[in-house]
Amino acid sequence: MKRADDLDVAGRTVLVRADLNVPMDGAAITDDGRIRASLPTLRNLVSRGAKVVVCAHLGRPKGDGYAERAAGGPSLAPVAARLAELLGRPVPLAADVAGESARARAAGLAGGQVAMLENVRFELGETSDEDAEREVLAGRLAELADAYVGDGFGAMHRKHASVYDLPRLLPHAAGQLVLAELSVLRQLTTDPPRPYVVVLGGAKASDKLPVIGSLTRIADRLLIGGGMAYTFLAAQGHQVGDSLLEADQIPQVSAVLAEAASAGVEVVLPVDHVVADHVGADASAEVVAGPDVPAGKIALDIGPLTQELFTRKLADAKTVFWNGPPGVFEFPAFADGTRAVTGAISAVTGLTVVGGGDSAAAVRLLGFPDDAFTHISTGGGASLEYLEGAALPGLTALEAP
Repeated sequence: MKRADDLDVAGRTVLVRADLNVPMDGAAITDDGRIRASLPTLRNLVSRGAKVVVCAHLGRPKGDGYAERAAGGPSLAPVAARLAELLGRPVPLAADVAGESARARAAGLAGGQVAMLENVRFELGETSDEDAEREVLAGRLAELADAYVGDGFGAMHRKHASVYDLPRLLPHAAGQLVLAELSVLRQLTTDPPRPYVVVLGGAKASDKLPVIGSLTRIADRLLIGGGMAYTFLAAQGHQVGDSLLEADQIPQVSAVLAEAASAGVEVVLPVDHVVADHVGADASAEVVAGPDVPAGKIALDIGPLTQELFTRKLADAKTVFWNGPPGVFEFPAFADGTRAVTGAISAVTGLTVVGGGDSAAAVRLLGFPDDAFTHISTGGGASLEYLEGAALPGLTALEAP
């Protein structure tokens, strides 16, 4: 795979597909980690005299056409403003993705300057299942630039126009973020130091079953929390009250548990819970001893005994991969489990990888420094699919000559 350093960029227009899909509260960015992660590649290109056009998506715009999606948003305007602050230089935002405003912005750049396109998902062709529709948008984007740098690892698992089709139309290379993510993920899949402990949380068991199946062939221990844990507990015959449950996934979960047992992989599930009668910041927390959740109660965090158990199971680890918080950490009453797990992982002397998304947000919200971990991924779903052994369309495109 060609690296961005291998491209001749001085005086040339380089379109950088970044992953700037940051969490927002209205127009306010609540975690700028992905913007910060894009800085090394952007600064490198700027320092070499490139004219940089940043392409990214934000959220999931709704609507049947460009105008409807653009009217409903979200706009990348707050992201462009934050990127400008971090780069210390203006980052003007085009009023469209690949139209008149985008062409004017790109054409008006001088070497060392940066501009941003509006949310690429305003264009229906970006996410279309039809090859021809994606290729039309890719062609319009290609007209803006002389070269392409793929640096949005969090979108690499998407067969989207700006990720998969566009690099085939321009000289292309991988940015520093993509190369860093790949380096870490290869360490997780190629003879990792042991014990290798994987911590999985999040809402749905169905989202993680494929990666769990793959991890049973390489990990030593799986710690499972979050909403997904209750489908696992139900598969073992426990009562889960009104907790999140994917009843239709119980057979698949049972099969995964059997596969783990056969492979000698230890699966650790919650042994107590913090529950409430509804989900909300005003919910009253109550600790329930034992693995069963009473009727009418919703488990929203792992209990104190589980926090101690997970901490012990992480204490001897030499490699840790964590994806998904064990509780609803956004609400202080249900954040202790995530805080305990984060602290235990940060204390590990070895390779510690935080798998993006809500896990990365939890690290920052709970006040842990980024450098307490070997690597905080921007990948989320892309990281999981890589660990599953799936081919990522964006990487396939970058690897092509």
